[in-house]
Amino acid sequence: MDKIIIVGAGLSGATLARLFADNGKDVTVVDKRSTIGGNAYDFVDKNGITVQPYGPHIFHTKEKEVFDFLSKFTEWNAYEHRVLANIKGKLVPVPFNLTSLYACYPKAKAERINKILTDEIGLGKQVTILQLKQHRNAEIREFAHFVYSNIFYKYTRKQWKMKPEDLGSAVMNRVPVYVSREDRYFTDDYQFMPKNGFTEMITNILRHPHIRLKLNTDAGSILSFKDGKIYFEGNEFKGIVVYTGRVEEIFDYKFGALPYRTLKFKFKTLNRPSFQKAAVVNYTTSHRFTRITEFTKFTCGAKDKTVIVKEYSRKCKKSDMPYYPVPTDANYALYNKYKEEAEKYKNLYLLGRLANYKYINMDVAVLNAMKTFDKITEEFVFEEE
Repeated sequence: MDKIIIVGAGLSGATLARLFADNGKDVTVVDKRSTIGGNAYDFVDKNGITVQPYGPHIFHTKEKEVFDFLSKFTEWNAYEHRVLANIKGKLVPVPFNLTSLYACYPKAKAERINKILTDEIGLGKQVTILQLKQHRNAEIREFAHFVYSNIFYKYTRKQWKMKPEDLGSAVMNRVPVYVSREDRYFTDDYQFMPKNGFTEMITNILRHPHIRLKLNTDAGSILSFKDGKIYFEGNEFKGIVVYTGRVEEIFDYKFGALPYRTLKFKFKTLNRPSFQKAAVVNYTTSHRFTRITEFTKFTCGAKDKTVIVKEYSRKCKKSDMPYYPVPTDANYALYNKYKEEAEKYKNLYLLGRLANYKYINMDVAVLNAMKTFDKITEEFVFEEE
């Protein structure tokens, strides 16, 4: 048996496996699914459209180290993500910017707000909703309330079934106002999509003679954790186990399930080349679904047909696919109990969104895997044969 077992063939697990393999270590990667890539899995349908069945995944990063690493395993297509919000039938760019401002307000009022924001915040800068809501000028506070109500509040209630303030300032601060005409959703230096999809890229990462892949394998059927020791198929395992799944699962939910939101998807193939003006349109003030994604608008180009998906957010049951950790103090306190339990196992490392109970972007998944590789290399001494 290899001395390193990584549970999960998503981007986090694949990156870490490759780093070990490139350094001469034999690695077994286990995944209960039949596919590679975790939730980033994609495929090309019969119409030549790259579809992401677990919702849209978009790569962007400021980290050259991350971009350079992934570039060894894929060619890229340039793609700058733009999102529109459907506000009572009117489509405006989000994050909210000066174009959005003039689309939603009469010209004279928009110019007054524009001048205050430009003079006090600065052209090209960003400002949070919280800052604007506390502004001394009543018209700016009213503007902040408009953005909060129409871009953030109702959308958040649909997504989380909670008030934004109950999710903490970190969630509210993720939606800034741009004091510019900048209409890209991300401003990172590197914004691309893998030329042949995320599945091919992650498959290439895992393609190495030192990596053994076991799909259709539930980690719980081969690994167990008891009294600070890890057992593989009933025998004590003294190598490294890196776990990227739900941390509660390896401890039999002894402290209870960590709350998540999950998603229901409704896909539809349409006999037309285009459905909407942007790849993603958020429905912030209407409809039960939160957004519509149109996959042909990523990088595969216009086709005779197009594929769209509507997303519906709901509470995650134990049998559901967990998507979004619910960021409350009580939930983090519960997670910390599992983290402390995991720390009793000196050869167990937690990695990724589910194991760390934290929503992370794709580039952060790679960066965290790199940091975990460094940590294990520094801390762990592998026994000689």
